[in-house]
Amino acid sequence: MTILLMGHPNVGKSAVFNRLTGANITESNYPGTTVDFTEGYAFIEGEEYKIIDVPGTFSTEPKDEAEKVALDILAEHDDPIVIVVIDSTKVERGLYLAFEVMERGYRVLIDLNMWDDAEKHDLEIDVCQLEKILGVPVVPTVAISGKGISTLVENVPSASRTDIGELREKITNL
Repeated sequence: MTILLMGHPNVGKSAVFNRLTGANITESNYPGTTVDFTEGYAFIEGEEYKIIDVPGTFSTEPKDEAEKVALDILAEHDDPIVIVVIDSTKVERGLYLAFEVMERGYRVLIDLNMWDDAEKHDLEIDVCQLEKILGVPVVPTVAISGKGISTLVENVPSASRTDIGELREKITNL
């Protein structure tokens, strides 16, 4: 079982990775590049998962070498769970990547990281409504402190595929 942590650069993917793996890491260069990725392992509900901290990417249409590597890693794994890590202060921007990953048919779990920053800025995010619209689990976290990580772990088995046509209809009707 493989979990890929995907998201824009600087959304806290590495902090989430460290929390999930206990910083049990191996850093590697993707073959033929100088782009780094990190992998480690975690036990979730008695199952061992390989966890890969994918290089930051803004979309599934790569514009640089790091984004190309991110997409290659995504394509190489058979039925991974993709945790899309989103900066809670920039949810709309992060959802663009999440939609693209969902369109490709992957099982997705959304991590609204940096939740404390959203609270500091008085941003109101209806997590239950977002989860209902997207059809995938949505979990607020503060990875740097560990807040919400246990809930994220509990939701890994619930990661799901979304009917993208149904999702588009829901968004259109908002």
